Amino acid sequence: MLVTAPASGHGKTSVTAAIARFYSRQGLRVRCFKTGPDFIDPTILAKASGQAVYNLDSWIMGTEHCQQLLYEAASQSDLILVEGVMGLFDGDPSSADLAEQFGLPILPVIDSSAMAQTFAAILHGLTTFRPSLTVIGAVANRVASPRHGELLNKAVPKEVSVALLKRNPEVSLPSRHLGLQLAAEISTIDQQLDLLADAIGTTWLAQLPDIITFSRPSDKPVQSNALLTNKTIAVARDRAFCFLYEQNLNCLRELGAHLVFFSPLNDAHLPTADAIYLPGGYPELYAKQLAENISLKKEIVEHAIKAKPLLAECGGMLYLSEKLIDDKNNQYTMLGLLPGKVTMQTKLSGIGSQQVKIGQQEIRGHTFHYSSIETSIPALSQAEYADGRQGEAVYRVHNVTASYLHFYFPSNIKVTAELFLP
Repeated sequence: MLVTAPASGHGKTSVTAAIARFYSRQGLRVRCFKTGPDFIDPTILAKASGQAVYNLDSWIMGTEHCQQLLYEAASQSDLILVEGVMGLFDGDPSSADLAEQFGLPILPVIDSSAMAQTFAAILHGLTTFRPSLTVIGAVANRVASPRHGELLNKAVPKEVSVALLKRNPEVSLPSRHLGLQLAAEISTIDQQLDLLADAIGTTWLAQLPDIITFSRPSDKPVQSNALLTNKTIAVARDRAFCFLYEQNLNCLRELGAHLVFFSPLNDAHLPTADAIYLPGGYPELYAKQLAENISLKKEIVEHAIKAKPLLAECGGMLYLSEKLIDDKNNQYTMLGLLPGKVTMQTKLSGIGSQQVKIGQQEIRGHTFHYSSIETSIPALSQAEYADGRQGEAVYRVHNVTASYLHFYFPSNIKVTAELFLP
């Protein structure tokens, strides 16, 4: 089922994780997906389910690719949970579009803390706005008291199942400017997930939803995809560089690449590699530590000066700059491979799905950042939003490619391979 809400902040992630943990504790194999581009919520869902979490976005990924991922998951799992994005009908494509495409029954989560009977009106609207959707029940989240629960239940038709989840500060997941904190950063995450799962066990959600069927996508001619055979890619992965699609890593492996991981925060030396991948994350939170790791910075610069491939996305691009200025106006010296400076801001600077032409082909991805860059380097290419508005620039210096865009590699494997080739 797809877990959705009227808007962000109602508790979709907590409820999806709670259901995943409840059933995985029973020995069932639970697979979770996240609607739209998101690196943070999947870490919570992976912790809850014990399984890798993939994203689903029909515009960035293509409908057939989403269908293939769901089909493969269905062949290996007892329960599939898809967490929606924003409100049910928000965005293009929306969570509702995804549910309609694949016949996913819907479970709305509604924060009931500041309402009573209006809960029923909101649920009615979500249920009837698009008649093609199937709503199988609802969750009243953050219920204040037994009396509050009675008022909520009384307003809803008797045939509608409502799970009442009490307000509990102990299970509130911490957040910051880009969303929730990563699962690895929450020391009490297992205790919180178990408390959330215990609450699910007292509701109608303790019974599995009805079985649905995912059809197999049409077979395509098998192509040789081993474009990165015998290439080793050093992938930055730590608290500062943690925004990695599992699908992207799998894509690189399927292209024949050997992946080695390193930490720009903690490692003094760069692994031996043909190419480097600096994904997004939170370099602004660890700028001092990154700046002081002189030996690793020197080796990355030497790698780039030799015209060896390097791809830097969003936070990775911040690390490439000459100066990173944080929200307290502290300045830190970064790699200096991309002339100019990056300044952190208090407001969102860019968000949304985009596509960009690199060479003669397009690759898709998304942007979400709270910083701005000033550089003298002209753009290699300019991305476009799905509606045609101008998007993020892509820069290239030496054989270094950098952008605020988080690329979705499977959307164009040829472009992906070229980003990591001399």
